[in-house]
Amino acid sequence: MKNKSFFEGFNQAFISLLCKNPQAYADVTGSDDYKNISGIVKFYQTANGTLVYALISGLPESSGFHGFHIHSGSECSGNSDDPFANAKSHYNPNASAHPNHAGDLPPLISDNGFAFSVFITNRFTVEEIIGKTVIIHEKADDFTTQPSGNSGKKIACGEISVL
Repeated sequence: MKNKSFFEGFNQAFISLLCKNPQAYADVTGSDDYKNISGIVKFYQTANGTLVYALISGLPESSGFHGFHIHSGSECSGNSDDPFANAKSHYNPNASAHPNHAGDLPPLISDNGFAFSVFITNRFTVEEIIGKTVIIHEKADDFTTQPSGNSGKKIACGEISVL
C-alpha cells in the first residue's frame, strides 16, 4: 500500500487521541417522544481540525439516516411544539447557505437503533462550540432545502460543555 507508514502513524495517533479525555462533550438525550435515545458526542481539537466522535443508541429504527447538527443555542429545552426550541438554528457564524453552515455535520446512520460516527471537520474549533448544542433530527438532511435541510423534528439534544 502506498503511504502505508502515513496511515499506520495516523491510526496510532487517532487511537491514542480517543483514549484521552475530549476537550468538550455533549451527553445526548431524547425528547419525551424519543426517551430511548441516549449517547455521547466528544470533541477533540487536532492540528487538522476538530475530531468528532458520536455514539448514540435508541434511535428510531424506521429511518436509517438522521440529520446531525451543531445548533447555536445553549439549552436543550423548549415548548410543546418543539422540545428543543431553545437549541435555536444551525450554528452558522459566516451566514452561509445550507449545507455550508459550520454546524452542518455528516448524517448519523442508524443500524438497529445504534449509530457510531467519527470524522474530522475544519468548520469549527472546539473552543467555538462550547456552550452550543448538538441536535439529532428524525429524518435525513437533504442537503438542499433552505435554511436547514428539511430533516424534520429535533428528537435528541445535548449541551456542549468542557469536561
